[in-house]
Amino acid sequence: MSDVFEPGSEHEQVVFAHDPGTGLKAIIAIHSTALGPALGGTRFHPYASTADALRDVLNLSRGMSYKAALAGLDLGGGKAVIIGDPATTKSEALLRAYGRHVQSLGGRYYTACDVGTFSVDMDDIARECSFVTGRTVAHGGAGDSSVLTSYGVFQGMRAAATVAWGGPSLEGRVVGVAGVGKVGSHLVRHLVEDGASVVVTDVSEPAVERVRSDFPTVRVVASEAALVAAQLDVYAPCAMGDALTDTVVEALSARIVCGAANNQLAHPGVEKSLEERGILYAPDYCVNAGGLIQVADELEGRSLRSSRDEDPEGRSLRSSRSERLEGFSFERAHQRTTGIFDTTLRVLELAASDGVPPAIAADRLAERRMREVGRLRGMWLPR
Repeated sequence: MSDVFEPGSEHEQVVFAHDPGTGLKAIIAIHSTALGPALGGTRFHPYASTADALRDVLNLSRGMSYKAALAGLDLGGGKAVIIGDPATTKSEALLRAYGRHVQSLGGRYYTACDVGTFSVDMDDIARECSFVTGRTVAHGGAGDSSVLTSYGVFQGMRAAATVAWGGPSLEGRVVGVAGVGKVGSHLVRHLVEDGASVVVTDVSEPAVERVRSDFPTVRVVASEAALVAAQLDVYAPCAMGDALTDTVVEALSARIVCGAANNQLAHPGVEKSLEERGILYAPDYCVNAGGLIQVADELEGRSLRSSRDEDPEGRSLRSSRSERLEGFSFERAHQRTTGIFDTTLRVLELAASDGVPPAIAADRLAERRMREVGRLRGMWLPR
C-alpha cells in the first residue's frame, strides 16, 4: 500500500468510495485545508485503470490548493473522480450514494461540477449531502461555473498579451482553442467579440458543430495535432490535462499559451522548455480560477444568508425575500474574476524579476500564502 500512496504523500487525506449497489467507484483527495475547507469539482470519466484515476485526482487536488491560494480565497484544495462513462453509468442513485460519501467527511471537502458533471448532478448529490456548491439557480446555486471560468481565462490571456505585445487586445491575433466543451465554447465567444481569428478542434463532433453554428467565422481543424501545427499567436488548451508535452512545445508557433485545462504541463521541465522557445505560459491554475471564484461566492453567500437567519442566541429570524436571495452575486463573482488579469500580470512580472518560468513564479506566490496564512490555522476541522 505504501507504493500506491507514495505519489499522494503530501495529501492530508485520500478516500476510496465504493457502493456495489449503484456501481459507484470514486476517489476523493484532500490535498490541503491550511486555508480552509477543501473545494474542488467531481470529475466523471472512464479512466482506463484505478491507478490512472488516482494519479489524476492527486494532481487535480494539489492544483486546487494552489488555485485557491493564488486567487486569495480562504479555501483549501480537493478533488474527486468517479470512474465510469457518465453517458452510461451516471444515475440519480449513484450520485446520491456518492453524496453520502462526501457527507461522511463532515465538511472537510466541498464538491462542485467538473468534466462529466453538471449543476443538475450537484442537485442530486445535495439530496444526501450538505457540502455541495455549483448547484442550479432553481435550487439557490450559482449555476454553470464554466461561464466565469472562460471569462477568467480570457482575462489571463489579455494580461499575457499585454506582456507579449504591449496591449491587452486580441484583435487580429490567431487563437487556437483545443476543446470547445463547456468552457472552451464560452472562451470562443469572448475571443470572437474581441476581434480575434479563432481556430478550434474537439473530439466531439456535436461540440464542434455547435461552435460552428454560433460563430460562422471560426475555422475548424481535424485534430489537436493539426491545431498545434497551425500558425498561431495564442494556443489555448481547454480539454484534459497533460496537453503540453515535449512534442507539442517543439511544434508550437504560438507566442502565448493560455487555456482552461488543468495540469497542462505533462511533466516537470516543460515550463523551462516553453521559456527556452520564447513561449509565454500563463499558468493554468492562475487563469482558470473563475469557476472556483464563482462557486466560492455561492458558499460565501450561503454562509452570510445563514448568519442572517439566526440571532446571536440562535433564534430563527424572519428576513425579506430579497435578503434570502442575496446569497450568490454573479456581479460580485464577475468582478472578482476580472482580477485574474492583475493576478496574471503579477505572476508574469515576478517571473521576469526572479528570472524563473511563470509556472514557478505562480507556485511561489501560492506557496507563500499557504505558508503564511496556513501556519496560523493548521489543518481545517469541522466546527
